[in-house]
Amino acid sequence: MLEARHLVKRFFGTAVVSDVSFEVRAGEVVGYLGPNGSGKSTTAKMLTGLLETSAGAVLFDGRNIADDPVAFRRRLGYVPEEPNLYTFQSAIEYLELVGRLRELPPVLLTRKIGALLELFGLSHAANQDIGSYSKGMKQKVMIIAALLHDPDVLVLDEPDSGLDVTATLVLRQLVIALARRGKAVLYSSHVLEFVEKACDRVVVIHRGNVVADDTVEALQRLMSRGSTFGADLFSKLFGAPAPLKPWTPDSVKWRQALLDPQCGGRLEARRAPCGNDGRNQRNDCEDGDHRDEHHGIARVGAHHIVLQQATDSQ
Repeated sequence: MLEARHLVKRFFGTAVVSDVSFEVRAGEVVGYLGPNGSGKSTTAKMLTGLLETSAGAVLFDGRNIADDPVAFRRRLGYVPEEPNLYTFQSAIEYLELVGRLRELPPVLLTRKIGALLELFGLSHAANQDIGSYSKGMKQKVMIIAALLHDPDVLVLDEPDSGLDVTATLVLRQLVIALARRGKAVLYSSHVLEFVEKACDRVVVIHRGNVVADDTVEALQRLMSRGSTFGADLFSKLFGAPAPLKPWTPDSVKWRQALLDPQCGGRLEARRAPCGNDGRNQRNDCEDGDHRDEHHGIARVGAHHIVLQQATDSQ
């Protein structure tokens, strides 16, 4: 479990994060919502140990991460707000460097890199210099790098920034699948759509303060009923009055990705009939690709995405 305990961060005497407390439990996806400038990225940097707190502490499994930051970072996967990459390297070279620093066995590392590049549609550009990549392609490399070592906790700071529709769906399904495997995931964003479809709980921050911490369903009910709190929460999220039309989730539901060890750890994504909640369903893991004709999504089907340590990796 990752815990933010009374976090405070001041810059030149001004508090940009004020007494922020919340938990991200194993097997849970927590959305961290707020408008631009609310303190989301500052919180993410404190949670990863990249930014020292002015007050408060970050705990992982009950221990302060400052006591042994190296041990904590071995179990951490982090996607920062901006992709800071070595642009003179190719994607494969960069990911191999990350894998070696993470001390992954060479055979396993090669397999993981190839599988994840294919999954995110980067195989064709794997040997090109990262400097020639678009923003979305760079973002995909950062996401892959964060997943290589099978981390126990993931801190994702607006990871869908610049991603195309297909990659965004793949990322959503991966996040849910990883949580099902017991990972703790914090997903920082200002986009409601991803959060409502992938997160178990939502923490809302406004001007450095937590103003809501509840399940997605509970916050949806508050906002759709037009309650005073719901209207105030909407205003804090978007800087505008709540609309007259109730906010309701999209009727299109997706059955989620499966990383089922019994099926060889493949990823599968399928469209489910409207009205079925995909978060509570499981598919039989099958070989072969599946295509959603409505969204025009191909190659989101079964892939050998090796995220776990393999016994035959040596």
